[in-house]
Amino acid sequence: MKKFLIAGLGNCGLEYEKTRHNIGFRIVEALSDQLEGTFSSSRLGDIARVKYKGRELILLKPNTFMNLSGKSVLYWMQQEKILLDHLLVVTDDLNLPFGTIRIKSKGSDGGHNGLKDIQARLETTQYARFRFGIGDEFSKGQQIDYVLGNWSAEESEKLKERLEQSSEAIKTFAFNGLEKAMNSFNNT
Repeated sequence: MKKFLIAGLGNCGLEYEKTRHNIGFRIVEALSDQLEGTFSSSRLGDIARVKYKGRELILLKPNTFMNLSGKSVLYWMQQEKILLDHLLVVTDDLNLPFGTIRIKSKGSDGGHNGLKDIQARLETTQYARFRFGIGDEFSKGQQIDYVLGNWSAEESEKLKERLEQSSEAIKTFAFNGLEKAMNSFNNT
């Protein structure tokens, strides 16, 4: 059975739970719920194992805090013998409008500290990433407050549908491959 590691990035703790920066956690939680998985605490993160069309998806929420996400991702890749092309990192992106999905096969960290650490630990930029747009509706100097802030009422209302769409994109990645996921879901 093919195994995939789907790493949703976020920060641990109730104070971060509903923040924009934690959309990676929210997306893997939505996928876990959809596929009837349950997260349990494990080494360097919370893990849920789910099956989808003959694939095993290991859903990871690192507990290392965002800036050290690579430690957890590398550990679970080695632990589960995950191939680099079976890794998908799910993260927030300020440069995309709210709810926009952008799946890429590689790229820079774009100033995202979680991606920066993953890149350093894996020693490559050649891994798939799923970026979820959180928009950039903040004043100069307010970026941290915005990213670590809660969703607006309007965003919260639209989030359920966007989480469902995100889950479909990840399932497509695992079953049909990266190209199909990119062609079907980018900019949706």
